[in-house]
Amino acid sequence: MEVIKTDIEGVLILEPRIFNDARGYFFESFNQNEFQAKTGLDIRFVQDNESYSSYGVLRGLHFQKGENAQSKLVRVIEGRVLDVAVDIRKGSPTFGKWVSVELSGENHRQFFIPRGFAHGFSVLSETARFQYKCDNFYAPKSEGAIAWNDPDLAIDWKLPAEDVQLSEKDSCHPLLKDAPYLFEY
Repeated sequence: MEVIKTDIEGVLILEPRIFNDARGYFFESFNQNEFQAKTGLDIRFVQDNESYSSYGVLRGLHFQKGENAQSKLVRVIEGRVLDVAVDIRKGSPTFGKWVSVELSGENHRQFFIPRGFAHGFSVLSETARFQYKCDNFYAPKSEGAIAWNDPDLAIDWKLPAEDVQLSEKDSCHPLLKDAPYLFEY
């Protein structure tokens, strides 16, 4: 596994070592020992989730608050998404900055998003199957979110605005500057 640092400390892109032959390919999608050795992070994932979405679906920007905060390790099994992490840690030198990476069933990349970040993705292919590991259990009472289209963030989701499909909940989150809950750096 190769670890690629991004412009925001702690947000990482992981590229697995893929073994190809005439039959197809094989790779380890996760190995706790290698993850810890290569990233220096002692994180124990406790929950795996999967979503399936069609073109234009935008999910985010979500996070879990307080004692239920989560780090995530995300990947795409089929299709293509633009995955985004936004630093929402007040006092951080990168507060309000974001990093994005294209994840696909072809490139097998993974994206590590630490606690203190909002997370979202947009589906760029006809459909996408998205999987992610969390280091804390989901707690509905701890849901937090910021607006996907916050003009101060100016995230390029790589979709025409008219193609964006949102859940009712994702259409009404506060702007980052108005968010009632953020993390401390």
